[in-house]
Amino acid sequence: MTGHSADDSTMRLGLLVPTLDAGPRWVEWLAALASQTRQPDRTLVIDSSSSDQTAELARDAGLEVCSIARADFDHGGTRLWGLQQLHDCDVVVCMTQDALLSSPEALARLLAAFEQTDVAAAYGRQLPHHDATPLATHARQFNYPARSHVVSYADRQQLGIKTAFCSNSFSAWRRRDLMALGGFPQRTLLAEDMLACARLLQAGFRVAYVADACVAHSHNYPATAEFRRYFDTGALHAGEPWLLHSFGQVAGEGLRYVRSEWRSMRMHGRIWQWRSLKASCMKWLGYQLGKRSRRLPRWLCQRLSMHPRWWRTSGRP
Repeated sequence: MTGHSADDSTMRLGLLVPTLDAGPRWVEWLAALASQTRQPDRTLVIDSSSSDQTAELARDAGLEVCSIARADFDHGGTRLWGLQQLHDCDVVVCMTQDALLSSPEALARLLAAFEQTDVAAAYGRQLPHHDATPLATHARQFNYPARSHVVSYADRQQLGIKTAFCSNSFSAWRRRDLMALGGFPQRTLLAEDMLACARLLQAGFRVAYVADACVAHSHNYPATAEFRRYFDTGALHAGEPWLLHSFGQVAGEGLRYVRSEWRSMRMHGRIWQWRSLKASCMKWLGYQLGKRSRRLPRWLCQRLSMHPRWWRTSGRP
């Protein structure tokens, strides 16, 4: 990295995690947090009225817990509210309930990215869970390589839309810089992290990928879930056209992913190559329909989306 440095030991660190029925893995999540060499100065759990012991276990662990109605959860809006509550923190780490810190140094290593004062956001490496399928494993290996890097807005000429890649399953944000640009966008279908990251890059900040700050986080999505996820991605891009206009189209990156996945699946046999082909077709179809979602009736968008409630409350046609 280049630029001026700051002492991360003087930074107040906040941790923000939305929860809903976190299940048995939540105990592991809390244990991994307790083992960190750099403990957050504040940890805020925003629980969407869980029906299990998620909120109680968090309170027992000494964490701050705020409960909201399930209908009030919003990917960007809930996290923005959390940022506002953590007003006395310099850096806020956002996590999800299913992302397990992989080493006691994970938070410290992520925080170290902010020693460079022009870095406004950082995200860590995601490793597949032990039960990850070959497709889920490849997704993590492709998107989260073993080498760290830092990007600026100028890198969009080479990296395209990948420049603004980020993940709130394990990311950190310099609160002052993010809030100066409005924080996380509200009422977004998904990808509030990418939208915020893109705005920071446009404002002249840099974003760091920290490969030695790791969490275990992966999803074994069936092809139907991939369709729904990419339908939502297409709808997001249609509703936020500035993102592609500023950073470039997704076609090149998507083709590179498909080729990489196909080569990776060879070692797992024809069944996984077939599943790869099926998943790629479903992603493409979902994305194309999502891009045209404004022409579709609301009820159909609800059926096709991974987040049907958003379509009921967003006011979209």
